Amino acid sequence: MSDEQAREVYEKAGLGQAVTRGQHPAVVVIDFTCGFTDPECTLGADMTAEVEATKRLLDAARDKGIPIVYTTIGFERSGKDGGLWLQKVPALGDLELGGRWVDVDPRLERRDDEPIVVKKGASGFFGTNLASILVSQNVDTVILCGATTSGCVRATAIDLLQYGWPTLVPRECVGDRAQAPHEANLFDIQAKYADVVALEEALAYVESVPGRVGAGV
Repeated sequence: MSDEQAREVYEKAGLGQAVTRGQHPAVVVIDFTCGFTDPECTLGADMTAEVEATKRLLDAARDKGIPIVYTTIGFERSGKDGGLWLQKVPALGDLELGGRWVDVDPRLERRDDEPIVVKKGASGFFGTNLASILVSQNVDTVILCGATTSGCVRATAIDLLQYGWPTLVPRECVGDRAQAPHEANLFDIQAKYADVVALEEALAYVESVPGRVGAGV
């Protein structure tokens, strides 16, 4: 089935409707850590363009006082806290707590009041306090960035929908190791879980919402 045929099938099924955006967004950055954005890591790929696009979004969010939250994957040296995931993807064992691969990519210029959630599964919500962070800051919409599109970004987008947060995914701000799974998963995210938008649309949305004071944690 061609891409155009797939779009026609999805449209006929009524998929891909737009979500209603709120006035109090947050930016959630999934696993834009050195282990995923540095090709020197087994798990990594060159995501320079995606990191730079996300930095533009973060700067706009900071100017508005919009909350920003990061996630990172990190395991104990023993790997015992990795469960079955480390059996399926042994290279995840390189993401050792305290090591460089777990650090947020320094090009994003994370600030001290932008919390990092450590996770051991795909979704940013699984076994973490991400939901509590968002609820405590009255977040009603999420702008989702990060890596990888086919893995942790998709898993988080699904949970955001299920928890009730309308979500925007700026296309330029998410990345994967290969183009085919990246595009296929953006297609599915747009159809079922979130609104995949251009970076410029996400920036315009950020500019349109009221500024917040003291939004940092």
